[in-house]
Amino acid sequence: MRFHAEHRFNGSKQAVGALLSDPAFYLGLGLPDLSRPEVLEQREDGDDAMLRLRYEFVGSLDPIVHRLLGPNRLAWIQEVRIDRSAGSGALRFEAEKDPRRLHGAADFVLTAAGDGTIRRLDGELVVAVPGIGRMAERRIVPGLLRRLDIEAQALDDQLHPGE
Repeated sequence: MRFHAEHRFNGSKQAVGALLSDPAFYLGLGLPDLSRPEVLEQREDGDDAMLRLRYEFVGSLDPIVHRLLGPNRLAWIQEVRIDRSAGSGALRFEAEKDPRRLHGAADFVLTAAGDGTIRRLDGELVVAVPGIGRMAERRIVPGLLRRLDIEAQALDDQLHPGE
C-alpha cells in the first residue's frame, strides 16, 4: 500500500538532516506502542549518513497480526539513509523474523521553504500474505503515518527547544 507524508520544520535543511541521522534523537523519541530503539549500526561518510535501528512492538496487536506472528514478538529493523548535502534520503524497514512477509520503503526529500524546511516522504508498505495482505496493510499504514507525525513534531521541538 502506497503512503505519503509531508511535514514542515522550523529549521534549515542541514539542521533537519543532522537530526534525522542522529541516534540520540531516536533514542530519546517516545513512540506509541514501541520500545525505545536499539542502535544496530551508524555510519557517516562526509554528507552521507546511515543509521540502523531495531524496534519492538509493545502494544496490543490486531488479531490478524497475531495469526501472522504466532507466538513471536513483532520486531523490525529500520534503516535511515540521508545525503545531507542533497537533502534527500530513504527509509527502509522490515520485520526481523520474516522480512519477505512484512517490509516497506520510502524516499524523502528535504526542501527549503522560507525560513524552514519541508520533508516530503513517499513510500510503500507490503504485507506479502495471500488473502489478508491488503487488509493488513490498510490497518497498519495509519499507525505508521501517526508515528511519522509524532517523529516530525519531536524533530521540530528539538530544533526549537523551550518554545
